[in-house]
This record gives sequence, structure tokens and C-alpha cells, in this order.
Amino acid sequence: MAQQVQAVIAPGKNEPVRVETIVIPDPGPGEAVVKIQACGVCHTDLHYKQGGINDEFPFLLGHEAAGVVESVGEGVTDVAPGDFVILNWRAVCGQCRACLRGRPWYCFNTHNAQQKMTLLDGTELSPALGIGAFAEKTLVASGQCTKVDPEVAPEVAGLLGCGVMAGIGAAINTGQVGRGDSVAVIGCGGVGDAAVAGSRLAGAAKIIAVDIDDRKLETAKKMGATHTVNSRTTDPVEAIRALTDGNGADVVIEAVGRPETYEQAFYARDLAGTVVLVGVPTPDMKLELPLLDVFGRGGSLKSSWYGDCLPSRDFPMLVDLHQQGRLDLAAFVTETIQLGDIEQAFARMHDGDVLRSVVVF
Repeated sequence: MAQQVQAVIAPGKNEPVRVETIVIPDPGPGEAVVKIQACGVCHTDLHYKQGGINDEFPFLLGHEAAGVVESVGEGVTDVAPGDFVILNWRAVCGQCRACLRGRPWYCFNTHNAQQKMTLLDGTELSPALGIGAFAEKTLVASGQCTKVDPEVAPEVAGLLGCGVMAGIGAAINTGQVGRGDSVAVIGCGGVGDAAVAGSRLAGAAKIIAVDIDDRKLETAKKMGATHTVNSRTTDPVEAIRALTDGNGADVVIEAVGRPETYEQAFYARDLAGTVVLVGVPTPDMKLELPLLDVFGRGGSLKSSWYGDCLPSRDFPMLVDLHQQGRLDLAAFVTETIQLGDIEQAFARMHDGDVLRSVVVF
């Protein structure tokens, strides 16, 4: 039987979000209903509200979440009612050319639930990143549920569902940071700080955090940055080179998603070094670089999709590292809030006052 639950809706472009009653259908084949326990407030949700992703309003916001599987549909064998799961927004198909080549983190056919959640009047909702977890319950494809140790706190576990995984994966999976490497991270919000933490996990010898906000740089130090650069007052390219014997960093992770910061990353890397773009640009942005410089500097220019993660592999591993005390996921949680506080959380995020606000149910 369909259920009615409370959820946060973005009704139209730049309109305030509001809490409404929505309808969750019973799970169909390959689907699961998950009772949400915690969901982080991610900048991507703000992009949805602002119309920066697409115009398929109304949106059911929220995607960085953890909870317990309540029910599953026909044919679901990978999860069962009662399982504690982190939700992911790239449920791999296992059959596309990337999956068949053993690179499922590049899956070209990721999938979501086929049924629609709706408002009471039948209006279909567009769930953010195919999840929609600012809700007491949500409907997802079963492949979007990754089982992890239920002893971990939901408000901590859920962060792996998006921002923290994106940053850690940008360092470890995409950038392939190794022992003794020098790393620069440009942009020290949630994703950038996670890239700092990931670089420390990988054994980087020097981790240079770059931002225009001294508060964020202080937080980056707590995550493992060995040096900080305020790019509002200092040329970050020159500063990074000065800290790396004039060479530039082995890996530069751009966690802003703007042409000017990408150009800084490009020139702040060592010859034959690696640039990783994990910050998400808007559709109108253009990048112009001298092609001779692209050729002459060698190395790799990469983009990182969701930290090039494989949830079934990476989520349990990172939860284990957290429980061993080797990865402080709790440090990313600035505050816990209620469902009705999300509009204020967006404002705090925009002002740079929080690393992560997390809705708890």
C-alpha cells in the first residue's frame, strides 16, 4: 500500500523550499523503500533549487543519506528489509561497455527507481540525483542501496553518499595520490576537505590547501593539510610552486568548478603531474588554455565522477576506516537540524558558515 510521508520540496526556480506530504508507492521490481535516518545538505541540492541542474520542478531534494531498508520489490536479492544502507546516486548496471571492461565506476547506464513519487494531487516529483532523501522515506533502485556496518552513526555514514566520497575518491581513485606525493587542493568546502583527508589517507607528504576564506583553511588543517594558502591575498600558483621546490604539486585537485581556479590548478602542477576536476561547473562556463601548454606540460587532466567510486567497494571500506579511528567522518558534521530547517541551512552553506548541516529523523 502506498504511504504518505513528510518531505522537502523545491516547488520552482529560486522559490523557498517547503515541507509537504508526498506519496511513496510500494516498491516495484528492482526497487526498495528506505526509511531515512539522516541526510546531509549538499550544494547540489541548492543547485537543483536554483534551477542549475534542469527545470524539472517540483524537485524532491536530498541525496546524501543513510537509512534502513523497509521493503523491497520483486527480484531484489542484494538488500533485504532491516539492512542499514548508504544511498548512492550511481547504481551500476553491470552490462554496459564500461562495466564489462571492469570499470564500473564509469558505468554509462546507471539506473534509478522506475516509479514516481508524487504530491497528494498526483503531481510527479523529480528526486534529486534519483534519490530524494529529504524525506521520512524514499523510493530508490535497490542498486542505490549499499549495505554497511549498522554500528556507524547515520549522520556520519550518509556523508559518504556524495560529498565526502567525491573528495576522497578524487584523491585516491582519480588522482591516485601515492606515498610521498605533494598535493594541492583548491577550494576547501566539504568536497575539498574530503580530498585533503583522502590525500592524508593515501600517504601524501605535503598537502597544500587553497581557499579565499581563512575559516575554511583552518578546517582544512584539521583534516590533514600541512600548508595553507589564502588565494585572495596570495598568488596560489606561485605559492604552491614555492612550497614544492619550484616544481608544482604532483596532484592538484580543483574542488571549485570554475575556469579561473582550473587554470590555477593547471599551472600549479608539476610537469607531467595530474589535475583532477571534481568541482562541478555550470553549463555556460568555458575554459581557454594555450594548446602548446597542454602539450608541453604532459601529465594528465582528469575529471572525477563521484570520486570514481564503486559504492559496494568504497563505502564499507571507508566506514571501516572511520571506525578504526583513521578517518574522522564526524569532523565533517557541523550541525544536525530538522526537516523544516533546510532553507536556513542553504543560507548558512552559501555564507560558508558550515561544512555540513545534516538532517536527522
